[in-house]
Amino acid sequence: MKLNYLITKYLLENKLIFRFFRIDEELLSIGLQGIMEHKLRSFLTMLGIIFGVAAVIAMLAIGEGARRQALAQIKSLGLNNIIIQSTEEGKNSIEGHLSFNDVQALQKVIPAVDVIVPMVQYEAEVFHQTHSKTTTLTGTLPEFFELMRLQVDQGMIFTHWDNDQFQRVCVLGSEVARDLFLTENPLGKLIKIGSVWFRVIGVLQYQPISNVGANEVDFNQKIYAPLQTVYVRFSRPSENSQLQQIVLHVPDETKIVATAKFTEVVLKRRHHQKKDFKLIVPELLLRQSAETQRLFNIVMGTIAGISLLVGGIGIMNIMLASVFERTREIGIRRSVGATRKDILGQFLLEAILLSLIGGLVGILFGYLLSFIVTLFSEWNTYVSWWSVLLAVGVSVSVGILFGFFPARKAAELNPIDALRYE
Repeated sequence: MKLNYLITKYLLENKLIFRFFRIDEELLSIGLQGIMEHKLRSFLTMLGIIFGVAAVIAMLAIGEGARRQALAQIKSLGLNNIIIQSTEEGKNSIEGHLSFNDVQALQKVIPAVDVIVPMVQYEAEVFHQTHSKTTTLTGTLPEFFELMRLQVDQGMIFTHWDNDQFQRVCVLGSEVARDLFLTENPLGKLIKIGSVWFRVIGVLQYQPISNVGANEVDFNQKIYAPLQTVYVRFSRPSENSQLQQIVLHVPDETKIVATAKFTEVVLKRRHHQKKDFKLIVPELLLRQSAETQRLFNIVMGTIAGISLLVGGIGIMNIMLASVFERTREIGIRRSVGATRKDILGQFLLEAILLSLIGGLVGILFGYLLSFIVTLFSEWNTYVSWWSVLLAVGVSVSVGILFGFFPARKAAELNPIDALRYE
């Protein structure tokens, strides 16, 4: 009885959904008493709602976590960028068929592009004292860091003056800096890349690895240096092999898709209709990811909805059984002045309470399942506030929907027949 009183007091003081239905304290107390008198039956009735709501919370959390991770990965490539990559690779050097002439041609014929950043890349062994590491040396321009949203953790990035003067300076990815220098401050130190010495002037902040289709982009495992320095200091596999990547920036997001299609046409024409390159358009990837996520949510929501449907049917069956068990009680209440509306409200309230309590417990289990998924797998989960509101709303709706028929059946009982019922 004390527990009934405490629950009743809390619900009424906080003006929850019961205040919306104008339910008084006496009716709420009777509803809770009916549930507490059959604890095991009430618990078994709520199991369907508990599992259904927990499934909704957990599945939406997994879906939201996947959406956020995909969004972060795609954003790391720059939503307003078009990335052109060479598709052929050599054994010791990354070969490519993109050239500086391609860059100049794109600058002339594509007015929607405001920044073009060419890149040249080499696989190289890097040394610092007794530490060594095989990594990718990327020669590029200072604009590259802004286009890819790369932030400097220590030091600074190189400038156009460094590029024009062929300066041997470099910026390290966070994991390269850690592997070569451990806890030592790398700024101002010399490292040997292949056979060429470079001075470290900056270290980048850690960036999440982007898995975009079959492409993995890990900025943390690379070293960045001025484009002209790398191009001149390191030998190319062939004269036609100049650039491995070109990044185009389109400030107007409405023109990105059209610009990508036109870029492909221009490059194929310049390369004699040979498509020895591929285009990565982060905005298109984002759209595809959103569509995939929408389908995933529909499937997962349908599965969870089936669980809630089963839980609702369980509530209906139990409430029908409760009506038959308490037929005489209904007759007594009607004989002392209770109206059909009072009886309807009493049994409907019990159904709502069963589903609501089951929903609240299900939310806790949903949080727990999300935590377990994150703990024992590499999937990130995120429980959003709207998923919790959705779960509560659905659980209450299930109580109303599946509790109305038994409640109406109870309200329509003839008081004289109910009093005679044994």
